[in-house]
Amino acid sequence: MTDATPMTHRKILEALSGILLALLVAILSSTIVANALPTILADLKGNQTQYTWVITSTLLASTATTPIWGKLADLFSKKLLFQIAITIFTIGSVLSGFAQDMEQLIGFRVVQGLGMGGVQALAQVIIGAMVSPRERGRYSGYTGAVMAAATVGGPLVGGFIVDTPGLGWRWTFFITVPLAVLALGVLAKTLKLPTVRKDVKIDYAGAFLITGGVSLVLMWVSFAGKDFGWISLETLGYLGGAAVALVAAYFVERRASSPVVPLRLFKHRTLSLAVLGSVAVGTSMFGASVFLGQYFQLSRGFSPTKAGLLTLPLVAGLTIASTVSGQLISRYGKWKNFLVSGAVVLVAGLGLLSTIDHQTNLVLMGGYMALTGVGLGLTMQNLVLAVQNDVAMADLGAASSTVTFFRSLGGTAGVAVLGSVLASQVGTKIAAGLPPGTPKGTGGGTLDLAHLPGPIQALVRGAYGDAMATLFLIAACAAVVTVVAVALIKEVPLRTSMDIPQPVVGAPTGEAPVHLPVDADLRNVDNSAPAVDNSLLHVGDRR
Repeated sequence: MTDATPMTHRKILEALSGILLALLVAILSSTIVANALPTILADLKGNQTQYTWVITSTLLASTATTPIWGKLADLFSKKLLFQIAITIFTIGSVLSGFAQDMEQLIGFRVVQGLGMGGVQALAQVIIGAMVSPRERGRYSGYTGAVMAAATVGGPLVGGFIVDTPGLGWRWTFFITVPLAVLALGVLAKTLKLPTVRKDVKIDYAGAFLITGGVSLVLMWVSFAGKDFGWISLETLGYLGGAAVALVAAYFVERRASSPVVPLRLFKHRTLSLAVLGSVAVGTSMFGASVFLGQYFQLSRGFSPTKAGLLTLPLVAGLTIASTVSGQLISRYGKWKNFLVSGAVVLVAGLGLLSTIDHQTNLVLMGGYMALTGVGLGLTMQNLVLAVQNDVAMADLGAASSTVTFFRSLGGTAGVAVLGSVLASQVGTKIAAGLPPGTPKGTGGGTLDLAHLPGPIQALVRGAYGDAMATLFLIAACAAVVTVVAVALIKEVPLRTSMDIPQPVVGAPTGEAPVHLPVDADLRNVDNSAPAVDNSLLHVGDRR
């Protein structure tokens, strides 16, 4: 039995139950915390920069380790790695719940991110190893339902916990622990994947250099403009160090027998364009989820529970679009139209959100968020599907995690940049609106608005609401890159086999074996040729 051996529908559903439960834990933890963050930072005396770093630290750890998890999945037991990732994520969640100050919380969120990177990357890899690309949409409805439950329920549960006396924000971290333990138990019983033993060496040097280079870039994006100038010796140090690490990683990956990120994969046009499009999708996805909660609570004055309810249009649009498109793609085997239309709708939704201020009609806001959600739902998973359809089973882990890596990279950089822009915009607007003689910095360094004087509180709320428009304008411009990238991707009908057909060895005398390219249109193949094997394609005499 190999990794490419098809599984029965029943076996897939049984295994999928544990995978989806693990995803539920990861997504639920993120969405619960999103709406609780203003309360958390008010309690721990945090500021806007630390608000951003609570998110960025998790994304940074998740992003930097994603390609490593993916490569390990090509070498070792996918099931064991998935269980390890869930365990690390759970430990990080518990530690975060016990944090006593902002520095501890940010540090423990890094641990949480290490596990989150594994859960997100390995879930895609395992599903790809169980189901052929053509059949994958059949099961995306289950994934969409879990995403909906976690995304819709997370903010509501988080808001309820924060607003309930006797619980408090710490339980937004603790509540996921029983679910994580249950996920581990279900996975142990239901996930049956073969382990292919390979005599290979782990590319430690490549993993270290890639992680270090990416981390330096993301740290520079987060600190520049606040702790030091964009043009400064510190900037030179961060970017110079990142450049040295990434250039060294390039040469290491070229020579490694089992590289973390196989450079040959970028010869695939689909993967290269999907990577480019995923960066902008990540910026939009994480930017919207992080800052919309802050907008509704800080600018509009809603409680965490109500803020969660107000983001439902975004969640509904994403869930419906991803579920319906998955079913249609599975039925017809076509995916490019969904990608292109999704990218266009995403730009439109973000463009409309760039017109908001602190008084925007909430019904209009709901419409704008629904459009943005539809755009994300049509692009996010389908970019991964297009790449998985384009690579062999042996490269499934590395290819899937590469797309996830760059999506997370876009999200991490996006949150850092947008958070920096927001802090700058809010500070400028507050300073411009303060009465003459008011001490400099009044109202701009705290997120605990309840203790500010009435006039100052109104000024700060207005500043946050009006500054949000700039963030979504930046995200909309980034999403234009996704439109261009997906428009250039060549559509390849989804294959029904688990692996890419290999060229036939031993063709008839006088004929060279035909190497069918990965992106060939299978509908144009001469089906009159004799079949050699169910998993192989042979093009015979053309009569």
